[in-house]
Amino acid sequence: MAKNDHNLSIGDKDCPLRVGFLLIPGFALMSYASAVEPLRAANVLTGRNLYCWRHIAIHGGETAASNGVRIHADASIANVGRLDTVVVCAGGNPQTFDHPPTLAFLRSAARHGVRLGGVSAGPYLLAEAGLLDGYRCTVHWEHIPAFVERFPHLQLSHSLFEIDRDRFTCAGGIAALDMMHALIRIDHGAGVAAAVSDWFLQTQIRRGEVAQRLSPTERFGVHHPKLVETLLRMEQKIETPLAPSELAVCVGISLRQLERLFARHLGTTIGRRYQRIRLERAKVLLRQTTVPIGEIALATGFAAPMHFSRSYRRHFGVAPRQERKAR
Repeated sequence: MAKNDHNLSIGDKDCPLRVGFLLIPGFALMSYASAVEPLRAANVLTGRNLYCWRHIAIHGGETAASNGVRIHADASIANVGRLDTVVVCAGGNPQTFDHPPTLAFLRSAARHGVRLGGVSAGPYLLAEAGLLDGYRCTVHWEHIPAFVERFPHLQLSHSLFEIDRDRFTCAGGIAALDMMHALIRIDHGAGVAAAVSDWFLQTQIRRGEVAQRLSPTERFGVHHPKLVETLLRMEQKIETPLAPSELAVCVGISLRQLERLFARHLGTTIGRRYQRIRLERAKVLLRQTTVPIGEIALATGFAAPMHFSRSYRRHFGVAPRQERKAR
């Protein structure tokens, strides 16, 4: 593996930037495509061999994406050859990934000065290998609760992507297009990056710090500002839920007014909607962590595990233990 100064333009006709896409079984195909296609476009549009890339599977052979599409690898982690950059493409439930040789491969790449990145759930594997310590990073919002539980010491943001020295992480999906614009700009200048984005009809290039999710108004499907503010506070106060009267005080209206807003716009009560938010967080933790069920109950505001289990079964139709087995 070759060492590079990634603050400089490093691709030319004779020495293209060598990129390895490490495909973890169940990787997100959209994220992978959004990361690899801009490299091809950069080559085509400039008429130069700026990038070359290889597909890496843990044992070689084929790797299936989350939708079943299979990609044949050019190499395994044991015979990958010289690389300048490695992009970890993962998806699904990264917390269940357990393959020490893969983590050792990533650590070896880091020791050789290889630029390391991850898309979708890929940052989780970089963190598991200890390669994001001291770096800003991000991960898909779906994985954030599990990520925070597992790596509370890391500098995690909720942004679309982060580029910090020789590490780059991306929430995934089409946000990888925005990140690749930034990386191509670093490698080959603004002109090449702009040409690639224009080719993909990317008329709006988002900065890394842009939020991952829709605005609260779009996400909740409501427009009343007091109701939106209340729902946001509910999401922020999961472990120690606020009483309905406390929520009303926080948003500056009476409890009766707040109850009317929930009934009129959401067709439910304050308590039922709050419990739904907490149970949805619990579902994520059950699926993506190995945290004991009793601790998940406490982390989502249920003082008694039995109450948590009954509420969970009533809402989702299965018990928490069954949810964890089904993952």
